[in-house]
Amino acid sequence: MKLASLLERIEYECLQGSTDCDIEAVVYDSRKACPSCVFICIKGAVSDGHAYAADVCAKGASAIIVSDDVTVPENVTVIRVPDTRYALAFVSAAWFGYPAEQLKTIGITGTKGKTTTTYMVKSILENAGHKVGLIGTIEAIIGETHIKAANTTPESYVIQEYFRKMADAGCDAVVMEVSSQGLMLHRTQGFIFDYGVFTNIEPDHIGPNEHRDFDHYLSCKAMLLKQCRVGIVNRDDEHFDRIIEGHTCNLETYGFSGKADLIAEDPVMVTGKGYLGISYHLKGLMDFKVEIDIPGKFSIYNSLTAIAICRHFGVSEENIIKALRAAKVKGRIEMVKVSDEFTLMIDYAHNAMALESLLTTLKEYHPHRLVCLFGCGGNRAKSRRYEMGEVSGRLADFTIITSDNPRFEDPQEIINDIKIGIDKTTGKYIEIIDRKEAIAYAIHHGEPGDIIVLAGKGHEDYQEIKGVKYPMDERDLIADILAEDRKNQADHI
Repeated sequence: MKLASLLERIEYECLQGSTDCDIEAVVYDSRKACPSCVFICIKGAVSDGHAYAADVCAKGASAIIVSDDVTVPENVTVIRVPDTRYALAFVSAAWFGYPAEQLKTIGITGTKGKTTTTYMVKSILENAGHKVGLIGTIEAIIGETHIKAANTTPESYVIQEYFRKMADAGCDAVVMEVSSQGLMLHRTQGFIFDYGVFTNIEPDHIGPNEHRDFDHYLSCKAMLLKQCRVGIVNRDDEHFDRIIEGHTCNLETYGFSGKADLIAEDPVMVTGKGYLGISYHLKGLMDFKVEIDIPGKFSIYNSLTAIAICRHFGVSEENIIKALRAAKVKGRIEMVKVSDEFTLMIDYAHNAMALESLLTTLKEYHPHRLVCLFGCGGNRAKSRRYEMGEVSGRLADFTIITSDNPRFEDPQEIINDIKIGIDKTTGKYIEIIDRKEAIAYAIHHGEPGDIIVLAGKGHEDYQEIKGVKYPMDERDLIADILAEDRKNQADHI
């Protein structure tokens, strides 16, 4: 492909050479530089691609895209742009033949709800006969292929590569999580989302390597409403007016507010043998009763978001209702049936804010006991341990403290830190370092009407100890425990 074709949708200045040169690869990692490639100098948190300009030219790069001055051989074309990350998105889109134009693109941002909502949307649309790709925190899904995720929102080149593969696999739509970092770093440039969704916003991801303050975090997330054709926003969010400020899309809203376009009324908590759910009546642009096998008010918001999107695809009420009942997300309030007497679930809540939200929601179901099993990761801020201990001690009736990715720390030391937090409360607890033993204890001591939460691991299928990730999936641990119980019972007959 000619360099000029890759640059056709961006503003640039050719400082040296010609844009008529042939390009055989688009590269933004200097280690992958090859003959006849165009290398895009990205400024990262750790290194700056401009520092490797001479190296990639020595490897045969035909062109280099920069925002700062570099010194390279005269036979290499040099293109200057205002922002190389922004340019990478458009160059990548051109390289893969603008695949987003062959798909209906759905982007979902927000502090909470992104992951669950993407799977709900995928479930509803596929139930109605669409073929849907997915990009998110857990994985990317392209047809039958599942690719583990490294970032919630991958680099723009990877997004365009996935879009290309989805279009070639026959997908007609893609739903993806859009992080504030992804928006800030222009990973979702190079195309316009058909539908952009803003679920909610709370202070999060604020720190030296993320956002300097809440205002910056909000402004980055709100960028989505300037990069989509139809914007769908939670009308109940207290920051609603700031979220929609300067939007360039057609706006739709959802929520409990009578001002919303899709309104949830009359929520009712649903309980059954080994599961929890919620139902409500949908009013406004659509009118029918909804029931979901996922508990909590936030499940209503997630389903409203999914319905708001799928309405644009002409999905019938019958298909929406059926698909919402079937939608499940690995590690997000994922119920695992072990008994008709009590409910056991797996959830990714791995910080105090998420754990407090989860436990507060579950207490609304008035369990006999709310039991919380969790640990904290090693080589991370100790404050998280104190805070999570305090939250569980305050909200759960009983806490089981165990291990969760100790990394290079002593698991017992991590547990001791958690106990500092829990000792600020009157909460009862037990400590069991081995996670499988801890889960077995929870199951064997489950009482009728209990809700037991295994928190922190969620979709993760490993335990990281001293630099090694050992296979460990809580679903497998539960299956092993139940199998061992059956064997022991048989041995005693």
